[in-house]
Amino acid sequence: MIDTDRPRNYRADQLWLADGWSTDGVVAVDASGHLGPTDGPAERLGAWVLPGMPNLHSHAFQRAMAGLAERKGRSDDSFWTWRETMYAFAAAIGPEQLKAIAAQLYVEMLKAGYTQVCEFQYLHHRPDGTPYAQAEAMSLALIEAAREAGIALTLLPVLYMSGGFDGRALTARQRRFGHDVNAYLRLLETLRRHERGDLRVGVALHSLRAVPEVAMREVLAAELTRDMPIHIHIAEQIGEVQDCLATRGARPVEWLFDHADVDARWCLVHATHVEDREVRQIARSGAVVGLCPTTEANLGDGLFPLSDYLDAHGVLGIGSDSHISVSPVEELRWLEYGQRLATRHRNIAARKERDSVGETLWRAALQGGARAAGLPIGELREGARADLIVLDDAAPQLAARSANAVMDSFLFAGNAPLVRDVLVGGQWVVRDFHHRDEAGIAARYRSVVEQLAAT
Repeated sequence: MIDTDRPRNYRADQLWLADGWSTDGVVAVDASGHLGPTDGPAERLGAWVLPGMPNLHSHAFQRAMAGLAERKGRSDDSFWTWRETMYAFAAAIGPEQLKAIAAQLYVEMLKAGYTQVCEFQYLHHRPDGTPYAQAEAMSLALIEAAREAGIALTLLPVLYMSGGFDGRALTARQRRFGHDVNAYLRLLETLRRHERGDLRVGVALHSLRAVPEVAMREVLAAELTRDMPIHIHIAEQIGEVQDCLATRGARPVEWLFDHADVDARWCLVHATHVEDREVRQIARSGAVVGLCPTTEANLGDGLFPLSDYLDAHGVLGIGSDSHISVSPVEELRWLEYGQRLATRHRNIAARKERDSVGETLWRAALQGGARAAGLPIGELREGARADLIVLDDAAPQLAARSANAVMDSFLFAGNAPLVRDVLVGGQWVVRDFHHRDEAGIAARYRSVVEQLAAT
């Protein structure tokens, strides 16, 4: 008989810990799916074992429209023209379609090395804005998809109340996003009953243009939300900054800090267009900046001032947002490459001589992603949830790489998948590059996408 209470011990030739690689490192996974004290012989996992990466910003349904907004429009294309395509696509999606799309996306995330996802969920109601019989049906679809795939989920139901800084009513296509404050708090309370080790519920304020000040204050003052992570889209586009200045007399980040107690529970998603003083404010607050470089590039948003933020000791994490790409490697690579293109210099993220860019970026994104997800620990140490990834020993890209070079090769040596195995909450969800149920999930996804294409 197998003793399920006895820790399972795993050994790595090199194990990534808070201060870097540890030779012949051992971790023990207890019956609760957390890391505990080691006890007894250990199974070798491979040469390189890392903590799994949190994905701090996701709109799952958008994965199914990736590549469908890449034709030139009649005017200058921007985020705002892309949004019209997105709204039209979203109008056809119900709970079953959302579950199928999200499950496929979450499999892709796991295979890429993400082990936790923060789902910024604003498809709440039917397309005409009327509630589903079960008001939380769309959120439950995401919970079910995450559990089917085996990824841990921070579910962030979105408060969305107005169509602009001037308080205009939601348009017909935005009505399915909308709640008043009381209905929103009821939704949070209902979803919180589903929380367990693989699910955390948090607050998402869609943006300053979509959430009036009074509503923001009321949500943040509620006893229910006082220990929740708080996420908000902010300063993503120049137009948003200009509208905020025109209606509120301040830039978005500036206004937020003047009207809310922004602290380490907050994740400011994008924060693309920020001035020096705002960069320092965010860094001092302990809030996480949620950067989504592939989506920000795809939408033409702009570049975050990474070097200044790192110099101010700011905390950051990464997300795949619209899922035009689903890879922490590509997010981190393009976070660095965008800065190189803008400055015409190399090795921007590294802060001092001989620092590794790959190690700097991975460590920073782990720390910020864990904080944004509401996780107590973002490392492979006792008490943390047992989330880890094993790199491919046999990959040519990692051949003859020392501990000093492997992270840079992992991030910058090409596009071959290098994540071989993935453990989430003590359970193997990917083994030898294959997800435990990828064929069935992919078949259901294909069926749903074909249905959507026919509508």
